[in-house]
Amino acid sequence: MALPATQRIKLIKEIADRLQVEEWPLVDITLSQFKLPTSETWGGNKLTYVLEMIKSASDESLVELAQHVGYLVEEVAKPGIDPPFWRKRMFRLFISHLAKEKIFAAELQEALLAYGISSFVAHNDIKPTLEWQTQIETALATCDSLVALLHPDFHRSNWTDQEIGFAMGRGLPTFAIRFGQDPYGFIGRFQGFTGANKPAEALAKELFEAYRKNKQTQKRMAEVLVSLFEDSDSFAFAKIRIGYLEQLEIWDPSFVHRIEAAVQSNSQIEGSWGVPERVQRLAKKWV
Repeated sequence: MALPATQRIKLIKEIADRLQVEEWPLVDITLSQFKLPTSETWGGNKLTYVLEMIKSASDESLVELAQHVGYLVEEVAKPGIDPPFWRKRMFRLFISHLAKEKIFAAELQEALLAYGISSFVAHNDIKPTLEWQTQIETALATCDSLVALLHPDFHRSNWTDQEIGFAMGRGLPTFAIRFGQDPYGFIGRFQGFTGANKPAEALAKELFEAYRKNKQTQKRMAEVLVSLFEDSDSFAFAKIRIGYLEQLEIWDPSFVHRIEAAVQSNSQIEGSWGVPERVQRLAKKWV
C-alpha cells in the first residue's frame, strides 16, 4: 500500500492521538511490537514522543498500527467508497444474522437510528437485482463494527462465520448478542449481551452505551454524537443529546465551534430550555 503524504499525516496524527492516552510502558511495548523505535531519554510529552517515533515508519507499519489502536484505515485508504445504504454522518454497524431472524434484525436496525447508528441488514439493504456477495463485502469493508445475533444454528449459515472472520481480519470491535446460542470459537472473546426476551429498543440502548465507551469506537462516536446534536429536530432531542455530549471523554477542538454554531442555526436547540447555557458551559470546559 503506497500512501500519499496527506494520508500518512492523517494516520500518524490518529495513532499519536490514541497512543498518548496510554501509560508510558504500554506505549513503548506497542511501538516495539511493531518494530518501531523507542527512547529511554525522552524529555517531552507522550504525543510528541509518539510522533517522533513513528514519523519514519513504513506505510505498512503505519496501517497495521493504526488498525491496532482502532482507527478505520479504510476511511483514509479508500475515500471514494460511500455505499448508499449507510446514513450520512452516522456510525456504521454491520448486523450479522440468520435469514429467518431478519424481522428482528430490521427492528434493531430501526431502533439504532435514534443513537446515530446506521446498520446494514442484508435482507433489507440489498436490492434483488444487485449481486449479494459484492454488496455484503462492501458493507463489511466500510463498516465501523459488527454485531452478531447469536440465534440457535447461527454457525450453520453459509455467511455468518465468514462475516465475523472478515470483521476480525479488519481488527473491528465485534459484539455478540445471545439468543439461545452461546458464543463459540473466536466469538467467545467478544463483548457479549443477553438478547433473549429483550425488545430491540433495549438492545439498541445497550449497544449505544457500549460503543460510546469502547476504546476503539469512542472517538468515532464522539463525532457522531456532535453531528446528532447538530441535527436535533425537537426540543426534547436537543436536551437528550446535549446530555450525551456532556459525558464525552474524548473531545476534538472543532466540536466547540460546531455546538456553538448549532445554537445559532438550529431553532430546536436554541429554544430548548437550558440547552444553550449547557452548550456554553461545555464549550468552556474544553477550551
